[in-house]
Amino acid sequence: MDGVEAYGFSAAMSGTFLLSCLLFAAINRRLRDPYMDEVFHVPQAQAYCHGRFLQWDPMITTLPGLYLVSVGVVKPAAWLFGWTGSVVCSTGMLRFINLLFSAGNFYLLYLLQVKLHQKNKAMSGFQRILSTLTLAVFPTLYFFTFLYYTDSGSVFFTLFAYLMCLYGNHKTSALLGFCGFMFRQTNIVWAVFCAGSVVAEKLSEAWKTELQKKKDEKISFRKGSYSDLIRVLQFLFEYLISPKNLVTFTALTWPYIVLVAVFFGFVFTNGGIVVGDRSSHEACLHFPQLFYFLSFTAFFSFPHILTPTKIRKFLVSLRKHPVLYSLITVISLFLIWKFTYVHKYLLADNRHYTFYIWRKVFQRHELVKYLLVPVYIFAGWSFADTLKSKSIFWTLAYVVCLVAVTIPQKLLEFRYFILPFLIYRLNIPFPSLYRQLVELAFYIVVNAVTFYLFLNKTFQWPNSDEIQRFMW
Repeated sequence: MDGVEAYGFSAAMSGTFLLSCLLFAAINRRLRDPYMDEVFHVPQAQAYCHGRFLQWDPMITTLPGLYLVSVGVVKPAAWLFGWTGSVVCSTGMLRFINLLFSAGNFYLLYLLQVKLHQKNKAMSGFQRILSTLTLAVFPTLYFFTFLYYTDSGSVFFTLFAYLMCLYGNHKTSALLGFCGFMFRQTNIVWAVFCAGSVVAEKLSEAWKTELQKKKDEKISFRKGSYSDLIRVLQFLFEYLISPKNLVTFTALTWPYIVLVAVFFGFVFTNGGIVVGDRSSHEACLHFPQLFYFLSFTAFFSFPHILTPTKIRKFLVSLRKHPVLYSLITVISLFLIWKFTYVHKYLLADNRHYTFYIWRKVFQRHELVKYLLVPVYIFAGWSFADTLKSKSIFWTLAYVVCLVAVTIPQKLLEFRYFILPFLIYRLNIPFPSLYRQLVELAFYIVVNAVTFYLFLNKTFQWPNSDEIQRFMW
């Protein structure tokens, strides 16, 4: 980072943090008491603050990483600044922990972009800073910066683990992956992704060597033809059944293997992945979740995919491969027909965007969910097209982890899409300055609307005197 870029980055990060603090103050003036899931998280953290580490609310489904970190930050700060009484571990103080995590996420997003796009000499320091700012205010993540939820800390430790993996510090990465797992159990999938990216790099090198040996330079592991895919899968099978290669991969990824073993030990001991309220968080094969994620990604990445060139390429692809797209359509219709689940929370809680999306779109008619298949196919094609710069082995590792983290979820919840979206967005080719500006402006508008609704458009339920607010 040169001098000018360092000053620009410091200004962007400081300015973002200052504006976030002002917004944080406004939200806490309007909302002093715990809201939504905070009614479980805040009392639990306060119990830890008072040393009651054996007390546990059975409605909490995640491990106590958030509460342990909160106590580890708040208690020393209280001693240092002489805070006493209700200030220590108050709702506002606990929420501020996530504001600190957001600053850490800003820095990690910048470092990840520098590492992932270091070969792109055309990318200026200003573009890196602008892209970092855009991802730092990604609406779904940014909103929960201001409430005492697990999302900001979960993203922080997972991105940190990914960064250490990229630098080859795999023991540190696995340790940070464990911290992410303590915030949300499904983050174990992204530790597996880190291991998978290491394996993918070695496989890519071996595949290139294989092509050179056969002097078959016309076939590239980045192309997408059917014959190439068959050859790649055949190579993958033959390479992975070799004991020598398995030993090599084990030596490279053993810290992640240990972490996964710890995870399975936890699942066996706990009797499941969920800690508390299991009745509302049952795993199932909810295949349409993948379609929802692709649509979510297309919506927040529209400056990169809704271009005349992309649409033209998609239409050409449709014309060239009608049988393939017909088969994908039939499979998609079948998965929607047999594997669509509607969680009771989705239908009952009118404080979330997903409630209105489901009611206004999916419940308009029984056929709507099937009529959206062309949208899903375009979103899926765009998703795959933007990842063409990555090796097929990396893409395979990412898609497997994406499927593992989305499909078992019965509840349609946009918070579950934050990490897979960020990893996708970090790894696509660096967009032009114009598209970055459009993306940032779009995120700012979405945030402004969301916070306006949350703060000013309150309402009450007929059977309750509590003030209700719209949110993600």
